[in-house]
Amino acid sequence: MNLILLDERDGVGSPHVTVSDGRAAHLLNVLHVTPGREVRVGLLDGPLGMGRVLSAADGRVTMQCVFDADIPPRPRVDVLLALPRPKVMQRLWAQLAALGVGRIILTNAERVERHYFDTHVLDEACYRPLLVEGLQQARDTRLPAVSIHRQLKVLVEDHLDTLFSAGLRLAAHPGGTTSAGSMVREHPDQRVLIAIGPEGGWNAFELALLEAHDFRQISFGPRALRVDTACTALLAIVHAAIEEQQKPPRDA
Repeated sequence: MNLILLDERDGVGSPHVTVSDGRAAHLLNVLHVTPGREVRVGLLDGPLGMGRVLSAADGRVTMQCVFDADIPPRPRVDVLLALPRPKVMQRLWAQLAALGVGRIILTNAERVERHYFDTHVLDEACYRPLLVEGLQQARDTRLPAVSIHRQLKVLVEDHLDTLFSAGLRLAAHPGGTTSAGSMVREHPDQRVLIAIGPEGGWNAFELALLEAHDFRQISFGPRALRVDTACTALLAIVHAAIEEQQKPPRDA
């Protein structure tokens, strides 16, 4: 935990903030805070800041927090993901938040088992703490927006333009010839949506549907990867390309 993430339930805005849950346990048992110690804090969907410990005992930590004036920008990358097995999805929530996504769109595909949509892993009470865990790991405050759609065709044809109105749409599929990094570099300053299918990839109908709605097929090699591996690799590649765009040009 590299950031203590607070929200309105913690009484942010009052002179002192007290935590007594897992965050307090981390502060007490891992960081071994004592009065006077400063720790990184953040306000959920708000600014980062610093908290000065006033007291730390009996499973409770009280801090005086000062926050920055600016709120971190929302990550420029969104993910449209064919719902994987529940155990995989449970692992992915925190990873996606830590890697940096603005929106997570879950949907169906031919190779997705229908009963996956009945899992508790899709309940907000389950996934929200995991997203917060990922944000605390990555020192970010911007909680990804989540939407769940049981029909890919309805999602793409009727809802996607609202969820992702403008930007670069990429469909990951084994065997593609264009890399995600090069595609992002060719379209600077655009928001990016990555569609990641089930293990084995999208089928022909699904690919045609995506391509008919402005998705461009990309790949990072011929291998069929596990969904969590593909998500990690693709997000790392896309974020690296975005950061490369943002670097100032070297002097000639």
